[in-house]
Amino acid sequence: MSGTTATPGQRADMVRNRRLLLEAATAAFAERGVDVPIGEIAQRAGLAKGTVFRHFASKEDLLAAIMLQMLDRLIDSADRLLGADDSAAALREFMSDGVEVLAADRAFCEVIGRPSLQHAEVRDRIALLCDAAEALTARARERGAVRGDITGTDVVLLLGGIHQTAAPLLPEQPQAWRRYLALTLDGLVATDAGPLPEPPPARLEIAEPTTPPQGTSTPR
Repeated sequence: MSGTTATPGQRADMVRNRRLLLEAATAAFAERGVDVPIGEIAQRAGLAKGTVFRHFASKEDLLAAIMLQMLDRLIDSADRLLGADDSAAALREFMSDGVEVLAADRAFCEVIGRPSLQHAEVRDRIALLCDAAEALTARARERGAVRGDITGTDVVLLLGGIHQTAAPLLPEQPQAWRRYLALTLDGLVATDAGPLPEPPPARLEIAEPTTPPQGTSTPR
């Protein structure tokens, strides 16, 4: 605002506009994927297109903000369930909550590998999600409720795997993910099975995006 300090009313408007944009973008991307134009998101929010870029410098910044909301929701779910008496039921509920969040959002698979995942806040939040999932998984391991070689990072990766497995079916069978979640959960509790091949990932690392060939640009 050209060196001036925003008044309380202006700050309230900024907070309101950001909320409206995030709500509109979340709904639009979930329904139709990440190719929805910024102008359409602004119209859906009842705001001018320029307002979007006053809050988010690019579509990737907008996607990052939405990813942070999704990750916070999953972290809150894990933290809430950590105090449950039944550690196996808590892990099942966390995984069910997680896959349900992803299955309701068409944009999720499209976002994986995009520059929005290179935002420092998103990367840090993914690490926090893995830590929260590990706390849940460790309780279940200690009580013999799941096999002893499963880690929280395994669980986080499985959330995306279950969603992607069911994704082709979801338009006609929106609850199809529950079938593959049940199959996965059966595998987690197979405590009498042999050890898994390959060691578990120490940390969920997001690959750096490849540099576009000279003369091209990454679409915004």
